[in-house]
Amino acid sequence: MPARRRTDPAAGRAAVAAWLAGDASRPTTTTAVRFTLEELAAVAPGNAVEVRVPPAGAVQAVAGPRHTRGTPPNVVETDVETWLALACGTATWGDAVAAGRVHASGERADLAAWLPLQAARRR
Repeated sequence: MPARRRTDPAAGRAAVAAWLAGDASRPTTTTAVRFTLEELAAVAPGNAVEVRVPPAGAVQAVAGPRHTRGTPPNVVETDVETWLALACGTATWGDAVAAGRVHASGERADLAAWLPLQAARRR
């Protein structure tokens, strides 16, 4: 079952474009993060990894064992700016992890195969 969309794709793409153009306002970044998290869930469906971008949002994605209660075994957590940079291709997964800007735990918590997201790539 595909992830349920809460963010209108047109509004999400507009927020990503605005962020790439320098708009770092909270409404813009929150919409952009939520849209890109929904995109991740669409391209990597599943419930094995919980991706957290506080305070903007979180999503479960990536195929594997389903997580239902408590702390999931595979968690990725980062800040808004880092997540959007990863989703848009202005930062790489390896560099962000090496710099300590992404905290990833668990054997499935490497998102390099799905980032940057096609819908959010810098044009």
